[in-house]
Amino acid sequence: MQGALKTVSRILVAAMIVSGFCCALGDDTGWEQLNSQVVKLYLQGNYDRATRVAEDTLRIAEQSFGADHPNVATSLNNLGLLYKTTGKYEKAQQQYKRALSIREKLHGKGHPATITIVNNLAELAKVRGDYSEAEKLYNDALKVRVREYGPDHPKTALSASNLAGLYMMQQEYEPAKMLYTEALAILEKNYDPNHLSIAGMLNNLGTVYERQEKFAEAEQLYTRALRICDESLNKDHPRRTAFLNNMASVYKAQGKFDQAKKLYEQALLIRHNTFGYEHAEVAQSLNNLGSLYEENGKYAQAETFYKRALAVWEKTVGPQHPETATAMNNLGLLKYRQQEYEQAEKLFQQVLIIREKTFGAEHGEVVIVLENILHCCEKLGKNEQAQTIRRGIRRIKPIYPDKSTS
Repeated sequence: MQGALKTVSRILVAAMIVSGFCCALGDDTGWEQLNSQVVKLYLQGNYDRATRVAEDTLRIAEQSFGADHPNVATSLNNLGLLYKTTGKYEKAQQQYKRALSIREKLHGKGHPATITIVNNLAELAKVRGDYSEAEKLYNDALKVRVREYGPDHPKTALSASNLAGLYMMQQEYEPAKMLYTEALAILEKNYDPNHLSIAGMLNNLGTVYERQEKFAEAEQLYTRALRICDESLNKDHPRRTAFLNNMASVYKAQGKFDQAKKLYEQALLIRHNTFGYEHAEVAQSLNNLGSLYEENGKYAQAETFYKRALAVWEKTVGPQHPETATAMNNLGLLKYRQQEYEQAEKLFQQVLIIREKTFGAEHGEVVIVLENILHCCEKLGKNEQAQTIRRGIRRIKPIYPDKSTS
């Protein structure tokens, strides 16, 4: 069976374009206020309301400034990010492409605002599992930033980090490590040793070592990152939670249950106090605690946390979102471990619908879910169904063995 999915928080991510990127022509005070409201609602995790306000903001921008105005591009980009966040990937791509067309027309392909949208399109391609397209876009952004800013600029480091994150998703750890190391060196040239950007890159590099099961090296990097974070932020700042979660993760990997639990609980408390209960980051923390309890054999507690995470994700990002599928998948894996194969199969079938919609019917993530359903069918003695699933897997993955079910 596929192991429980682990959510790793990264610090360096594509951000929304806010009104600072806009050219203020005419009276755009009303648009700016609405745009600020969109950003505020997004940060609060109120994605449904943020999307409605963003749609209104786009209409106002088009009516007030014309179709090719920078404010329209900003509104399109922000709406694209909200659609991406809530799993509406086709709509997100449409908004990003319109925004990109406007930025290229106004500023050219090398402008910072243009590259931000290229980067956001790369992020979208990555979450959709289109890694070749994501790699092309990330490389395009990196080349432009090297040309425009030079090889030792922090924005160049950010592009290198984004490309490294893509390699991490594909388990290509050595190129990821090389890029994160180069990005860290750039940041250390530009910033004070205690700058939060350096802490973020240390965190990213630590995840490579953790995935390679080099836990001592990972812990050393996480410790340094957390020390910088604690010197820069108060103990209740939500940015601390990414550092706490990664340190907890490496403790968990080494079987240090109590130390991991303490840090995961700290992160959950900070997120709950900052965002309220119904927020995607709260769901992530609940999921992390569920995974910890499952690894420690405490299945009842794990189930409670997984179900809570699932409920929050369903409410915040929707029932068809990939994060919701992750929570269902984790709950299904837990049910399988408890030999509750019928319940596990039902959950995996729901995951399959979402994964096929997200990635397409022939993606590796779909194969993983099909294999999980296959194992359930074998345990339940559903031999004909198991053989049908096996043939389906073999069509996607020809080397899959054609053997009788056990």
